[in-house]
Amino acid sequence: MKKLKKKDYETALEGLYPRLIDLQRSIIASGKRVAVIFEGRDAAGKGGVIKAISEPLNTRYVRTVALPKPTERESTQWYFQRYVEHLPAAGELVLFDRSWYNRAGVERVMGFCSDAQYRRFMADCPLFEKLITNDGLILLKYWLAVDQEQQEERFAERATDPLKRWKISPVDIKARERYEDYGKARDAVLKATHAKHAPWFVADFDDQKRGRLNLIEHLLLELPFRAPPDQPLKLPPLKGKPKREHLASKRFLIPENH
Repeated sequence: MKKLKKKDYETALEGLYPRLIDLQRSIIASGKRVAVIFEGRDAAGKGGVIKAISEPLNTRYVRTVALPKPTERESTQWYFQRYVEHLPAAGELVLFDRSWYNRAGVERVMGFCSDAQYRRFMADCPLFEKLITNDGLILLKYWLAVDQEQQEERFAERATDPLKRWKISPVDIKARERYEDYGKARDAVLKATHAKHAPWFVADFDDQKRGRLNLIEHLLLELPFRAPPDQPLKLPPLKGKPKREHLASKRFLIPENH
């Protein structure tokens, strides 16, 4: 299948914006709490799809969570503790760019956790997700799938582009040799933690643009909330003539270089 052209992608994405806005309006009006997890290999496209979803939304009610590695103090806490504080409140949509599944993914594959910690996570995770969804939180989980050839192309692009080079970490470079191990870790996670209340969905992200559109369309179908009626806002007439922005002193103005 040929990759989607940029113009076609942008047209299709803009067509989804009204539905995304309606989704947010319905979440706000109903007081729902929605968390969406995005997992996948390095360079799969997690940040891009999160940006596409949040672009048209009211930033007061949508948050992106992308946590760094645990601090020394956090590493001594209950594993799920640092994620709990980032869960949504009423009316919020929270998008996790990686999540508590780090333990069963990068930590497991790269040896950053012990076998005992991994087994404990795999046993506790379904219980944790059952607890938070029983309390009313809505949880969806997406794995972004990408073939190794496509992953390598994206790494090569990032390595040569100074605007994208920051996206590659030393761990990412080492992880390139563990492609099959990540696949085995993924399959184990899907098998152990898929549930009706916390389902997993796999999206093909070899073509990132097409993948974003398909995922957003799926997300909208999985969250079929009904937005309240939206009426055009009628502004009252302005009294007097429009005023110009006036500063008592121009010394605060930045230079106009463009």
